[in-house]
Amino acid sequence: MSIVRHIPNALTSGNLFLGATGAYLALVGRPDWTAWCILAAALLDFLDGFAARMLNAYSDIGKDLDSLADLVSFGVAPAAVLSAMVHFSLTGQCSGLFLTLDLSQQLLLLMPFLLVVFSALRLAKFNNDERQTENFIGLTTTATGMFIVSLAYLIYNEGGWWLHLTNPWAVLALVVVFSALLVSEIPMFSLKFKSFGWKGNENRYVLLLVSLLALVFLRVGALAVIVPIYVLYSLVLTVVNRKG
Repeated sequence: MSIVRHIPNALTSGNLFLGATGAYLALVGRPDWTAWCILAAALLDFLDGFAARMLNAYSDIGKDLDSLADLVSFGVAPAAVLSAMVHFSLTGQCSGLFLTLDLSQQLLLLMPFLLVVFSALRLAKFNNDERQTENFIGLTTTATGMFIVSLAYLIYNEGGWWLHLTNPWAVLALVVVFSALLVSEIPMFSLKFKSFGWKGNENRYVLLLVSLLALVFLRVGALAVIVPIYVLYSLVLTVVNRKG
C-alpha cells in the first residue's frame, strides 16, 4: 500500500494523541489548554475523513481507529475537564491528590466519567446505524466534547458568573443532559456542505451566521453557546417537520 494511503490514519493518530494530552492537561489543572488540544483534535478529525475521501483510503482499521480516537478526544478528555471543574468547586484548585479527599468528594470527581460510557455507546451506535449516512441521530461526540472544553475555557478565563457551573450538581446536570443527547433519537442536521447554494443549506447558513457572531464576542468560548443553539435548532426543525 502506498504511504499516501496511510495519511488518514496518521491524522487520526494525531487526533488521539491530542485527546490523550488534553486529558492529562485537565487532570493537572490546565483545562484551558485542554480546550486548544480538543479543538485541534476536532480539526484533525475533519481532515482525516476528508483525506480518506480524497485518497479513497478507507479501511476497517481506519474506521476503528477513528472511533477510538474520538472516544478519547471527545469523551475521556472532556470528562477529565468536568472532573477538574468539580475539583475546583470542592477545593479551589483544578487538581490535587485524589486520596486526600473524603469518599463523597472522590465519588463526585469520578461522576463525570459516566460521559465516557455514553460516548462509547454513541460511537458504536453510529458505526452500525445506516440512518446516519446524511444526517445524525443524537448529538455527536465531537459537538459534546467541544461544548465541554469551550465551557471550561470560559470558566477558567472569565470567572465571575461562569464559576457557578463548576458546582458538582451543575456538572452532574451537564453529564446527564449530554449523555442523554448522545444516545437520543433526536435528528440533528449535518453541518457538511455538498454545495454552496442557499437551497438545501438554509439551516447550515443560519447556524454559520450565529456561530460567526458568537466567535466575535466569545472567541474559543463561543462553542459553549453554539452547540446548545444547534441542539435547540434541531429540536425546533424536528417539531416543525413532524407537524408539516
